[in-house]
Amino acid sequence: MLFDTTQVALERTIAGAAQRHNALAGNIANAATPGYRRVDVDFHSALSAALGSSDARSAVANTAFTAQQDSVGVTQADGNSIDVDNESAKLAANALESEAAVTVAKTRIAILKSAMGVA
Repeated sequence: MLFDTTQVALERTIAGAAQRHNALAGNIANAATPGYRRVDVDFHSALSAALGSSDARSAVANTAFTAQQDSVGVTQADGNSIDVDNESAKLAANALESEAAVTVAKTRIAILKSAMGVA
């Protein structure tokens, strides 16, 4: 086994952040669509649950993320539940989290390459 649970969790974090990015961008794109309800991807909870299982590596590797409609939120007169400023802030935070996970994953791979003597 070349990659440990941490590396697999980093890879799944990057995938979850990408799915969340798409959901948040979709929310912003539909800010003026009457009746549109906010969606989000809660990959943090899914990964936390998987990491807490007895076979964490396998559970993390098989963790799937799905966009869920958010039942909480202020509904505008037209039935839309999007606050563009809030969504933009969440999008920026998600981008930073994704960037951090990519940086850590790249560093871990560089360490492995160095240990193996591969350039």
